[in-house]
Amino acid sequence: MESFMREATSVDVATNLRELREERGISMRALATKSGLSANALSMIERGKASPSVSTLYKLADALGVSITAFFGAEAQKKQIVFLKSDERMHMSFTRGVFEGLGGTQFSGRVEPFMLTLESGASSGTRSIVHTGHEFVFCLRGKLEYYVDKQFFQLEAGDSLLFASKLQHKWKNLGNTVTTALIIISGFAEGEEPHAMHWKHGE
Repeated sequence: MESFMREATSVDVATNLRELREERGISMRALATKSGLSANALSMIERGKASPSVSTLYKLADALGVSITAFFGAEAQKKQIVFLKSDERMHMSFTRGVFEGLGGTQFSGRVEPFMLTLESGASSGTRSIVHTGHEFVFCLRGKLEYYVDKQFFQLEAGDSLLFASKLQHKWKNLGNTVTTALIIISGFAEGEEPHAMHWKHGE
């Protein structure tokens, strides 16, 4: 990963995960069962001994009924205007990548933008994702493959993709270099956490 990624604000996923679980009175074993993870894998993540993959984070968020950005810590009050300086973004590392929130969890409207920076081979998981709303993808650098509704799309820097998120989809960095993509999810159902996509599958 490049230097800016190593210097990104570190988010304590282990502590936040444990706090979210305990706030809801859910035992580690119960959360493991609900998320489809093994109790041992969950224990390793909570103790900071293992780095969760992006699909693991989504499964845990879904099982807890929160947005994936809840792992960043307390969410700010919703506002109609959100201005973020580049050094104010919330960063969270996952297996072979970095997630950067771009203010969606602070915004009162139904839109959530974020950036993914992915090492070679990083992917969303083995099974497809389905959620409400619309998804816009803009490849900033590198190469990104998106699978949407039984079709494969190869995005390179400057390419974009827009689709209905109810269509099964998944992504992977097939290139040999780091890929960065801007993703915007909009028009999702009221009350739904768009990042807590329904990833009911294995790695």
